[in-house]
Amino acid sequence: MQKNTFELLNKKFGISEKVLQICAAAEKEIIGIYNELDDIMAYNQYKVLDAFQKNRISDMHFGWNTGYGYNDVGRDALERVYADIFKTDAALVRPIIVNGTHALTLTLAGILRPGDELIYCTGRPYDTLEEVIGIRGEGKGSLKEFGIQYKQVELKNDGTIDLESLRDAISPRTRMVTVQRATGYAWRKAITIQEIEEWASFVKTIRPDIICMVDNCYGEFLDTKEPTEVGTDVVAGSLIKNPGGGLALTGGYIAGRADLIEKISYRMTSPGIGGECGLTFGQTRTMLQGLFIAPKTVNGAVKGAVLCAKVFQNLGFEVCPKPEENRSDIIESVKFENPESVIAFCEGIQAAAPVDSHVKPVPWEMPGYEDPVIMAAGAFIQGSSIELSADAPIRPPYIVYFQGGLTYEHSKFGVIKALQALYDKQLVEIKDYGIYE
Repeated sequence: MQKNTFELLNKKFGISEKVLQICAAAEKEIIGIYNELDDIMAYNQYKVLDAFQKNRISDMHFGWNTGYGYNDVGRDALERVYADIFKTDAALVRPIIVNGTHALTLTLAGILRPGDELIYCTGRPYDTLEEVIGIRGEGKGSLKEFGIQYKQVELKNDGTIDLESLRDAISPRTRMVTVQRATGYAWRKAITIQEIEEWASFVKTIRPDIICMVDNCYGEFLDTKEPTEVGTDVVAGSLIKNPGGGLALTGGYIAGRADLIEKISYRMTSPGIGGECGLTFGQTRTMLQGLFIAPKTVNGAVKGAVLCAKVFQNLGFEVCPKPEENRSDIIESVKFENPESVIAFCEGIQAAAPVDSHVKPVPWEMPGYEDPVIMAAGAFIQGSSIELSADAPIRPPYIVYFQGGLTYEHSKFGVIKALQALYDKQLVEIKDYGIYE
């Protein structure tokens, strides 16, 4: 951190010297990790560029269409670009997919049929998927209501997929096995591409017809490969997370085998229509431009997560993953001892935002969640998780989940403001690092 920046943050933003010192010291310790992350970013940037050039993206792909959306050349080109990046036969990339949960629901409901069995291989799914599957809630059109059976295989103590327990769980009815790549509201590391490759290969040796599906939310561009490049049949995710680059206004994507995408498209619209209809409402330019800058945006968010891990680890808090560990999503988890610290952390994140920085986040009963949740997100796009944000269910153990930042500098500022909020409320002790030089 340069002296001018230090003084600006200290005098203009009221950040204490102690907070700035510990963040600057942590940053110096992780510079080697940043260099490795930059290599991944560069690879993905050129991979995305190649897909744009291969599909001859031009100004005509940014135009509007109306009505049914027949012959929407922008939509078709966008989906070809996604299919090329994910190395799949086909893709659906639509603003009518409202979020990641919707993309996952379409994938599950589009493929599975009454009597089929679904197995989650990473333990309990993210809270919003529980009602989709039928673990929680009644009378809402869940998979359970349509006669689809569900099992889950818990992760091993080291956070890896328990392949032997999965072998025992697979039955003649098993139609799909699923991995949630990101941590969700769990205290574990994200599932890596190498683990996904091993898992998919293992499943296919048991029964090649079993469909391997990955919830790819928060995981895009964290590695040089995506799950569909290592044996997975289909992936799904949200455009207001990694691949939208902070520019996509809404939407989700699903990429995979052509036969699976066709079935999913019939669930998205209706049988016989599928992906042939559906407006993009003039959003192809922002979706394409967001995708183009996504590798760089994700890089900044990941660096911010590493810094968050290092700062709070140095202060004696438990963090997951640790700063030096390989990452497969943009999320950093910090464990506190009480709800007051979680709330203070989120207040700091909100105060760091370019939008609604004056607002104070409070826990509330959010639709789809079992416990009150506090969410800090002063974003240009409502609910955008690639923008700086933090959230936490208010339940023990008290864990806050930090993610995002359209630039590294903003993600870093989120760490600084979160720590300052804790420091102001005397919820953390910081030793004196001396005057910055």
